[in-house]
Amino acid sequence: MEKNSTNMRVNPTEGISLETYNYALPNERIAKYPLQDRASCKLLVFDANNNALNDSRFTNIEQFLPADALLIRNNSRVIHARIIMEKATGARIEIFCLNPILPASYDENLATNTQVTWHCLIGNAKKWKNEVLEKVVTMPNGTRVQLQAFRNSNTPFEVTFRFTSNDNVTFGEVLEAVGQLPIPPYLGRATEQSDLSDYQTVYAIKEGSVAAPTAGLHFTPQLVEQIKNDGATVADVTLHVGAGTFLPVKGDNVSEHIMHSEVCSVSLETIKLLLINKKKTIAIGTTSVRTIESLYYVALNHINSINEQHGQCAESIPHINQWEPYNALYNPDGYELLQQLIQRMEQFGLQQLLYSTALFIIPGYKFHYTSHLITNFHQPKSTLLLMISAFIGDAWVHVYQHALDNEYRFLSYGDASLLVTKNEHTL
Repeated sequence: MEKNSTNMRVNPTEGISLETYNYALPNERIAKYPLQDRASCKLLVFDANNNALNDSRFTNIEQFLPADALLIRNNSRVIHARIIMEKATGARIEIFCLNPILPASYDENLATNTQVTWHCLIGNAKKWKNEVLEKVVTMPNGTRVQLQAFRNSNTPFEVTFRFTSNDNVTFGEVLEAVGQLPIPPYLGRATEQSDLSDYQTVYAIKEGSVAAPTAGLHFTPQLVEQIKNDGATVADVTLHVGAGTFLPVKGDNVSEHIMHSEVCSVSLETIKLLLINKKKTIAIGTTSVRTIESLYYVALNHINSINEQHGQCAESIPHINQWEPYNALYNPDGYELLQQLIQRMEQFGLQQLLYSTALFIIPGYKFHYTSHLITNFHQPKSTLLLMISAFIGDAWVHVYQHALDNEYRFLSYGDASLLVTKNEHTL
């Protein structure tokens, strides 16, 4: 029986003041560009079990990983989600594609060759009423495509794109040709040619993100192979990162923050690997954490939603709301739940599990599958910093001060950390 978790039984945010998660981040410490050699960045290693802290280089990361570790990485690829259109008057309208509506599946939407609808942010929205915006797009092969954008007046953040071509061009190809890669706003600069490769992980294959899973930017193909040769297993998951990852928590009341939802996909094979690698799972980035930790609540509260129709309609896939971890009536063993999840998927012949998650990981959260976290250094008063505090406790203050004192580079193009959570923080 699925459990109702819509009404909070406890207030998980009680006693959490966002001001506690503030720190002074000088602008000059924000890395505006990555290092030429991705893997040569600094690596700060911190183990919350003994408060041990080490300074190293990312190229040495395998020295700090447990034997036979399982590394979980997010293989989502950043799309050219920012489109600039012009009205007949010359007014520029910026359309930032966030997530697909029709078709709702990322794969289907980006493969469509006639018309799609997306949920968008619109820049200079007051200048765009009901008129159709048009733009001629020249594809790499010289084909010219007429792109039209229609704004839905009833739901103003919905935009429908229509395009025609004799060559059956897909919307993904149109975006690649006309759109701009959206780099983080805190970089304070326009997207440059170098960002087209710098702001993608070397293993990015599933198109759909509007922001990179930046912890993975430090890996090179050579380093991945070296880690595998040392005995680790590397498994992919997919979480398409939304623009909400940049949204600050407004005010000081964490309970009023609304987490954005993101679509995830995890293979049956990866879930079986999680079951085998107890307490030796390294998440590459916070998006990988959200993906694998959400599996616990898929199995706990939504397993009946997994059936022969699973994944055929994006609106019907399981959804993890942000407070589910704090509403649970009981907390069964996470690995027993994985076994149930595997059995359910095998029952219906499913090789991929699809779900969406708004999971809000804050201090007090108990981690089910993540023992180590590879991540960058995050913005003050952000949801990501709250997750770091949940993972290593108040020691985050010491870790971040050490990084500031020792000239670490911060945010998306900055340096990396490898964090180990306390054993008591896991179930």
